[in-house]
Amino acid sequence: MGRRSRGALEREVLTFVAGASAPVTVAETVAGLGDPDVAYTTVMTILTRLVDKGALVRERRGRAFAYAAAVAPPSMSAARAARRMRHLLHDEGHRADVLARFVAELDPDDEQTLRRLLDGHRDDDRPSPESR
Repeated sequence: MGRRSRGALEREVLTFVAGASAPVTVAETVAGLGDPDVAYTTVMTILTRLVDKGALVRERRGRAFAYAAAVAPPSMSAARAARRMRHLLHDEGHRADVLARFVAELDPDDEQTLRRLLDGHRDDDRPSPESR
């Protein structure tokens, strides 16, 4: 197989793990990729990095780990975009300025959606009447 583009193997690994019906090990992932040129250690590194990025979760299975998607496959694109936004916000020194510019550039429908989400999030953080 020819050289993959940057990030292509990571996407293939993520797609395989997300499509699996149960958590998979490194060996199962290597076998599932179907490429004899992909090294076990390379896949292990990619899986570990995907856990570090929050895209996957892992659990012990004997002496090894088994990996599963951190979110349902339909939500993966949204989760990936949210992670990128969080990283950009973290890397930029002026968070309030970045957020203000982001909000100022939203179209009206997106602004209303964001308002509803923020209002709902605040409601979720409030203590329930039973816990007071």
